[in-house]
Amino acid sequence: MTDSTDLGAEDRKIVTLARSVRARNAVPEGAAVRDETGRTYAAGTVALESLKLSALQTAVAMAVASGATSLEAAAVVSDAATPSDADRAAVRDLGGPGTPVLLAGPDGTLRSVTAAG
Repeated sequence: MTDSTDLGAEDRKIVTLARSVRARNAVPEGAAVRDETGRTYAAGTVALESLKLSALQTAVAMAVASGATSLEAAAVVSDAATPSDADRAAVRDLGGPGTPVLLAGPDGTLRSVTAAG
């Protein structure tokens, strides 16, 4: 495990935003992404009867809907052991294969950094 203090300030910010969304909305996952201009988008899991999106898919969709053309980084706070393939694909679609996907536990401790690849 890597302590979240090992991250740069901007990466710590998106982990903190993701953690806050998860806690505030009492959802299984929280996520945040940073676009090419430094803007951030934070979201939680969407679990409607007619629409199901992971937190990271929702954050990417929010970035796209707001006009982002690329991503610098993505973060997800979850109990999962790894980011899902679908989450990494969403990040890759907007940010490219080298975009880092940070995975943190519910306590904010960084578990892994994986390329969207």
